[in-house]
This record gives sequence, structure tokens and C-alpha cells, in this order.
Amino acid sequence: MSVAISFIDAINHGDIDRLASLMDKDYSLVVFGKEEEGRERGIEGWRGYAAAYPNYLIHPQRMVAEGNRAAILGHTTGSHLGLPDEEEEKLTLIWVADVTEDGLVRKWELLEDTPKNKRETGLGQRRAKDASA
Repeated sequence: MSVAISFIDAINHGDIDRLASLMDKDYSLVVFGKEEEGRERGIEGWRGYAAAYPNYLIHPQRMVAEGNRAAILGHTTGSHLGLPDEEEEKLTLIWVADVTEDGLVRKWELLEDTPKNKRETGLGQRRAKDASA
């Protein structure tokens, strides 16, 4: 699902205007179960994060898409964790994009990389594809 990859690309380039253009009017961010509702709040949150952590990158490793949902397994570098990149690279995460019929991200969710979350997102199955493909 190309909008999920485009969303990550906008995050990785700190391009908040492009990121905002990929958000649905009902966009919400959910981080480990805590929801930050609202598109405007989301845009300002990403703007602040990009300013505070200009070297933040999401490194996708695998992706599975089904219907209007894409799940991406990967790791980050340059985040708020303040870890050396080689340590942060060991912490894999799951991002889930729920996409509207118009191809905009309605919900961007960050999950822990657990066997249960992998099963529920489809990343634990053989059909998950290498994100670089």
C-alpha cells in the first residue's frame, strides 16, 4: 500500500506539509494504545517531533497490506529514546496504517513487536513482504 510507504517517506524527510496532505480529516495517532485525536493536533505533534529529532528515521523491513490496512515491521534511528543507532536498530516496532477509500491515512498506529501483534497484523505470516521490494 503505497500511501503507508509515502507516509513513512514524508516522516523520514521531515516533510510535515506532505505528511499532512496524506492525512484524512479524521486522522488519529495511536501510540502503544494511547490515542491522540485530531488531524491538526497530529500535524503539530509531527512538526514538533521533526524539529526536536531531525535525524529520526523509520527503517521498514517487512510490510503486509490487506484491504485498507497496511502493517509495517521495522526499526527507528534518531528517536526520542536517545540511544546510539546500533542499539535502537535492535528495537523493532510495528506501524499500522488504516487508509480511507480516498487513499489517505485515517489512523497511524504504533505497536510493540510481539508475537500477538505480529499475528493480528499479518506480519507473522509468510505473506509479509520485504519492504524494500
